[in-house]
Amino acid sequence: MTSAFHFDSLVWDWPIAIYLFLIGISAGLVTLAILLRRYHPEEGASNSRVMLTTLFIAPTSVMLGLVILIFHLTRPWTFWKLMFHYSFTSVMSMGVMLFQVYMVVLVVWLALIFRDEVAALQQRWLPKLSVIPRLLQRLLPLLRPIETVMLVLAVLLGAYTGFLLSALKSYPMLNNPLLPVLFLFSGVSSGIAVALLVAAFGPKGHLHSREVHFLHRLETPVVWLEIFLLAAFFIGLWLGDDGKLRALSAALGGGFWSWWFWLGVVGCGLIMPLLLKALGWGKAHFHILLISGASLCGVLLLRYFILYAGQMTVA
Repeated sequence: MTSAFHFDSLVWDWPIAIYLFLIGISAGLVTLAILLRRYHPEEGASNSRVMLTTLFIAPTSVMLGLVILIFHLTRPWTFWKLMFHYSFTSVMSMGVMLFQVYMVVLVVWLALIFRDEVAALQQRWLPKLSVIPRLLQRLLPLLRPIETVMLVLAVLLGAYTGFLLSALKSYPMLNNPLLPVLFLFSGVSSGIAVALLVAAFGPKGHLHSREVHFLHRLETPVVWLEIFLLAAFFIGLWLGDDGKLRALSAALGGGFWSWWFWLGVVGCGLIMPLLLKALGWGKAHFHILLISGASLCGVLLLRYFILYAGQMTVA
């Protein structure tokens, strides 16, 4: 029996889409936080809404995504082997290595930015363990290069979610060089949406701060870039070989996933935010909820669409 979510050629299903979505949020938030600190240093301190959002959500979304991935495996209790046995010919193994380096640098980077808060926690809970504040003080002169490394790792992680799918070479739609770039920028889009939602509805949220204006300035260009990348993605299929043409026809030639793409990914995730922004929305709590919610929904639906529609056609 086949359906939109269950068919013979399906290898990866919905938990992978959620995993890709969560990883994209983390990479997008970290990228935005570093750009904010570079272009508006005074707004990127530890009391920044963007930095606080990154502190709590960036590590959490990665860990939650990895938990979903681990328990989705056929033998989840053997996942620890991937953590210590690397293979430079395996995309999955390279991804595990990237996750490990990303998390280590992320923890160090966040600890340096929130060093005063770390010192206060250490004094309260571990008063005799003063090595952590001293270590952070020694690493403080290296904050700038660590931040540069963190930006590179965030970009690599955002793109990796696309590389993971493009490694499935027997699927013409997924074996596309634009997929990593598309997932990278859609991850940035989801990061913007999450940061704006926290700014609007989080504790002491402020919709008119410079960091919120910074997010708003990035919001529309990123959406247009997503549209361009999606167009280039499908034009590449259209100009490709017979397998890519069959994949294009299966994805957009009518049926469930075609409607999913046009109504969900394009209509909800791209056109609605652009239209509402053009009408002057985005300055009130309800506006932020609608625009950012639609953007997040579109990014998640894009992951589902690429994952499922991409596996319908085998070379």
